[in-house]
Amino acid sequence: MQQTHFFFAVKLPEDIKLLIKETCDKLRETLPFSTWVHHEDLHITLAFLGNAPADKLSNVVDKVNADLSGTRGFRLEMNKLGIFGKEESPRIFWLDTKESNELLTLREKVFTACIEAGFQLETRPFKPHITLARKWTGSQHFHKNLLDVWMELQPEPLLFNINEVVLYQTHLDKTPKYEPKTIFQLEKEIN
Repeated sequence: MQQTHFFFAVKLPEDIKLLIKETCDKLRETLPFSTWVHHEDLHITLAFLGNAPADKLSNVVDKVNADLSGTRGFRLEMNKLGIFGKEESPRIFWLDTKESNELLTLREKVFTACIEAGFQLETRPFKPHITLARKWTGSQHFHKNLLDVWMELQPEPLLFNINEVVLYQTHLDKTPKYEPKTIFQLEKEIN
C-alpha cells in the first residue's frame, strides 16, 4: 500500500480555482513544465504533516479546531508568478499572494497547533504560494522575464475571500490527488 501524507492548507474558492485554471491553460502553451497541478488541487499550504497515525491526526484536528475558534475570514489578493529551484530550470512554478497579516496569523495558529500535537514541521520561512506546475522541461533555459506574463493575463487585481482551512490527504494515484478530510470554517468577515 502506498504511503499517504497529510497537510493543512487554505482552501481557495471554486471560482478562483477556475480563473487560475484558465490562466494556466494559456501559460501551458508557452511554458513547458512536466506536470501542471489539477485546478481542484490548488491551495496554499500552511503546514505539511507527512504520514501520521490516526490518533495523532485526531489530536491535531482538535488542537487546530480550538486554535482557529473565533478566527475571522479575510481577503487575499493574487500578486505575481515565481519559481523555486534553479533559475534556468525551476522545479516549482507558483503564484503568490500580496502580503497579508491575516494569512501570517492563520498560518502561525495552525503551525503552532501542529507542533503542540507532536509534529516536526519544516522550519523554512513561510512563503505563501499556490503551486501551478512542476519541473521545467523546456529545451531552452527558463528566464525570469517569462514571469511577467501574469500581468498580461490578469490585468485586474484578483481578490478573493478566505473562509476555510482544510486538512487534506494526498492520494498520488488519483487526479485530483488531494482529498479534504476535515474542514475548519472561519467566521464570516464583517464588511
